Amino acid sequence: MPNFRPDGQRVAVVGATGAVGTEMVRVLHDRGYPVKELRLLASARSADRTLSTPYGDIRVQPFSLEATAGFDTVLLAVSGEFAKEWAPKIAAQGATVIDNSSAWRYDPAIPLVVPEINPSAAIGHKLIANPNCTTAVLVVVLYPLHRLFGLKRVIVSSYQATSGAGAEGMEELLEQTRVQLAGGTATSKVFQHPIPFNVIPHIDSFQPNGYTKEEMKVVWESRKIMGIPELSASCTAVRIPTLRVHSEAVTIEFEKPVTPEAARAALASAPGVKVVDDPARNLYPLPISATGKYDVEVGRIRQSLVFGDRGLDLFLAGDQLLKGAALNAVQIAECVLEHRKAA
Repeated sequence: MPNFRPDGQRVAVVGATGAVGTEMVRVLHDRGYPVKELRLLASARSADRTLSTPYGDIRVQPFSLEATAGFDTVLLAVSGEFAKEWAPKIAAQGATVIDNSSAWRYDPAIPLVVPEINPSAAIGHKLIANPNCTTAVLVVVLYPLHRLFGLKRVIVSSYQATSGAGAEGMEELLEQTRVQLAGGTATSKVFQHPIPFNVIPHIDSFQPNGYTKEEMKVVWESRKIMGIPELSASCTAVRIPTLRVHSEAVTIEFEKPVTPEAARAALASAPGVKVVDDPARNLYPLPISATGKYDVEVGRIRQSLVFGDRGLDLFLAGDQLLKGAALNAVQIAECVLEHRKAA
């Protein structure tokens, strides 16, 4: 079959029929990851169908532990409950398991990795956690600034696409928009309220402190990935009626003085980041321009009116199915493979 390499890796994708799993397959191909064999696995309900992939048509098989035996890398695009049960068992067979769910992110023994920030954390581990999508697109922008100016406080408002709830979320937006445009009344099944022409300040379950779990994930995970356990941070997460890309308005207070010009220079040379910041020409990050892109767009960089010369306000947009999920997982696999070759 075309695109397979005899000297490559045996790779399995579990949850291959979902939005993230589909992107994982595409990213593996687009980045030239050395694949010797690709096995697509899903639940019994979603298996036994053939998917058209860049590697050709591949039949999706029902998941079993035996189906992952002998594979080098297993990418999980599954629920937390599934990952909690099966990820350690798959890893015990010898595979490097990269889990996109939240099941293992907060376990101190499991690395939580964004390769632009802490690639070495993945080395020596068979089970590696992929971060929350909102966190991933945020920290690739925050970390280059932290290295130069020192993060003190971060306040985030996120505007999250319906694909953050999977393919079902996108389908609900499209279907219920058609209903409303036809004069009907939109209903909701995936989301707490109708999503067309609406925004919903509620993603995941509410916690005792009044924040949602999605909002707390940004706080917990940013601290762990960047190695700043005492970082003062908060987030408000809002679902909006777009298909792809999470956008975030970010207010930052730094330990050291900072200027917008210095921040732009730092971000312009940062991996995984694209500065789009020319308001005079109406150029700034947008979901429509960041869709399908690997880099996170950042712009609207300006001096904070609240924190003065130690503060910035900025806006970013990143494709959460890519940098927030599939791309980051494949990048982790690349880090592990590069270290294995160098050893």
